[in-house]
Amino acid sequence: MTSHQAWTTVDVAPNVLFDRLSDLDHLPDYLPWLTSLRRTEAMPVEAQGPEARRPHQAVHEEVDVTAGDDHRDGWIDVLDEDRILRWQIEGPHAYRGELAVDFVADGTSKLTVQLDTTAATDVDRELEQALADIKTSFEQHPPTERS
Repeated sequence: MTSHQAWTTVDVAPNVLFDRLSDLDHLPDYLPWLTSLRRTEAMPVEAQGPEARRPHQAVHEEVDVTAGDDHRDGWIDVLDEDRILRWQIEGPHAYRGELAVDFVADGTSKLTVQLDTTAATDVDRELEQALADIKTSFEQHPPTERS
């Protein structure tokens, strides 16, 4: 596996940016190669909120990911308090990664993505493009905090 990392700043508050990026129902909106993502098991109890889990405990979700016509099994862990999203997708070109959202200044976040993959594609270029698309999408149409 090779490691790839990229980051960008986004002019959106870190909590708002992470809330939207960690919402699995909206993740395909921000990753153009991702056709769909669906949970393969019931939402875990820990997903009910911070009071339902230990501090810094991840909410673990088993998922089915579709990219084009390719279906793969995987998992996603959401660590709300740390604003970290981790995942692993199985298959012939398995990959795992981590997305982190950090505070830069009022209304500005640093979005960092680390990928480890066996894929033979131009991962660095695709990663940079995905971050640029996320930045553009969020800055042109800023989300509001979840109710």
